[in-house]
Amino acid sequence: MFGRRRHKDTPASVVEEAEPVPARESGPWDADEPHPERERVDLGGLRLPVDAGFEVQLNMAGDRIVGAVVLFQESALQVQAFAAPKKSGIWDDVRSELAEAVKSAGGTSEEQEGPFGAELAAQIPNGGAVQPVRYLGIDGPRWFLRAAISGRAALDAGVAATLENVVRDIVVVRGDEPMAPHEPIELRLPAEARQPGEQEGPGRRKSDLNPFERGPEIAEVR
Repeated sequence: MFGRRRHKDTPASVVEEAEPVPARESGPWDADEPHPERERVDLGGLRLPVDAGFEVQLNMAGDRIVGAVVLFQESALQVQAFAAPKKSGIWDDVRSELAEAVKSAGGTSEEQEGPFGAELAAQIPNGGAVQPVRYLGIDGPRWFLRAAISGRAALDAGVAATLENVVRDIVVVRGDEPMAPHEPIELRLPAEARQPGEQEGPGRRKSDLNPFERGPEIAEVR
C-alpha cells in the first residue's frame, strides 16, 4: 500500500516542481533576468535609466550612497533598493510603516491602485504647506525597490508617466552576499563621474560630478 501511494503521488510532485515561473513583462528588472538594453547610469546596486533633461542626485548616509533622486520638470523621483527575504516580499509591511510615519508627521495617507500595484498616496506637512507624495513599492527576487514621487508629478499624470517609466527600466543588482531583510543595497558613484586621483568626499564640487555632456547631472545630497 505504501509503495502504491508513493508511486501515485510522485508524478504530481514532479509536475508541481517543474512548473515554470512566469516571466515578468516589465521592470524594474533583476540583473540576472533578460531586460531591454538602454542607457543607464551604473550605480553598482542600481542601474538607473537616464535621459536628457534629467538631473540625478545621490542620497548619502554618512559616506555611503544609499539612494538616488531623479529631478525632472519640477518633480522628484527618489529610489532606494533593499534586501528582502528569498520567499516573501516586504512591501505590505513597508507600506504600513510608511503610513504610520506619515501619520506621526501630522500628514494623511490612503492606499490606491497604481501601475505597480498597491501604492500609498500621502499628504505631508512641509513648511506650512502640504506636499503630495506617492510611495511605490516593488518586490523582486531577494530585493525590494521603494520609490517616492513628489512635486508636480504627484498630481500631473503626464509628468508622472515619465518617472514611472524610469522605475520600469531600473535594473537592481542584488549580488550574492548575505544581507539582512530591509538592509539598504549599497550604491557607488559611477565610474564616469570619478576623476583619476579625485577624492570621493564632501569637498567635491557639484560640477565635478557631471560626466554627461547633455544628459543628467549627478550630485550628492546629504
